[in-house]
Amino acid sequence: MSSDLFEPVGHGPDAVADRLLAATLGAQELFAVYAGERLGWYAALAAQGPSTPAELAGSTGTDERYVREWLEHQAVAGYVTVDDEHRFALTDGAREVLTDADSALYLAPLGRLQAASGRVVDDLVEAYRTGGGVSWAQMGDDARTSQGALNRPFFLGALVDEVLPSIPALHGVLEQGATVADLGCGEGWSAISIARAYPRTTVVGIDIDAPSIETARRNAAGSEVRVAFELADAASTRDDEFDVVLFFECVHDMADPVAVLAAARAMVRDDGYVLIADERTEESFAAPSGPVERLFYGWSLTVCLPDGRSTSPSVATGTVMRPAALDTYARAAGFAGIEILPIEHDMLRFYRLLIAA
Repeated sequence: MSSDLFEPVGHGPDAVADRLLAATLGAQELFAVYAGERLGWYAALAAQGPSTPAELAGSTGTDERYVREWLEHQAVAGYVTVDDEHRFALTDGAREVLTDADSALYLAPLGRLQAASGRVVDDLVEAYRTGGGVSWAQMGDDARTSQGALNRPFFLGALVDEVLPSIPALHGVLEQGATVADLGCGEGWSAISIARAYPRTTVVGIDIDAPSIETARRNAAGSEVRVAFELADAASTRDDEFDVVLFFECVHDMADPVAVLAAARAMVRDDGYVLIADERTEESFAAPSGPVERLFYGWSLTVCLPDGRSTSPSVATGTVMRPAALDTYARAAGFAGIEILPIEHDMLRFYRLLIAA
């Protein structure tokens, strides 16, 4: 992500006003993206090419007048082009970003994530007042499916093509054939991808969210890979001996990360490997900051911190989990500390949890 995507807001009234107007435009566009994805307008434009409002409405079973307004909005915003015959077509960039679910630049699900937060805005405000929480379950399917869709291209691509091969100690174990626990596996794409890339390895995906596990099982159906999914609280899983334990972008959501990490320590062999991928926050708080840090704080306010506080008691980590916080959790769970791995990624930082001798 470009560091100059948005400059920090200035202090004068004109700068603040300009920033809020720009934010309003962004919010409107994100809602239009949500509608376009949910109603199949983007998919239909990608499949059938340049279309009139009547043609798009007819192929998607939607109202022509609203379709025309949406198309014209998308045209003035620059996501689609329009010719002299009032036929609209996706730009090449919009086609990839909004319809190619395999692309690393696929971001259409951001609309779903924002819609999920908007749907429970009154609950969020009440939580801010009382110190309570708002769970992923309360936010509905949009929250769960958007996260799965946003992470899917990375899990199926760069994770197994670049990240794991760049960790020799882990890559070698997986190639030889390992038993792997993927804790907080969500919709299962990380577990499925690792099982495909390392056919000698067996992966067990574990998550506390029943709809996620059901989706993960559907995603794996028909794949001849050694993967299984279990509905369980990772903090109370059986004390099996796994060669590898993985956490992908979930530790910061946990009400009691120490208990879950302690369970991971009990599950992994003494010579095993524990890998955590979590948000690539700044190592310490500084303000103002760049767009990535601002995204993390935005998601923390609207999704992760409320979810973490929906279970009591909660350490209330939030999205912005800095390395020092994870190190504290790891040591309290019985590890010797953390090692930050030298892996470059715009959004994620990768950690190895050190197993005490």
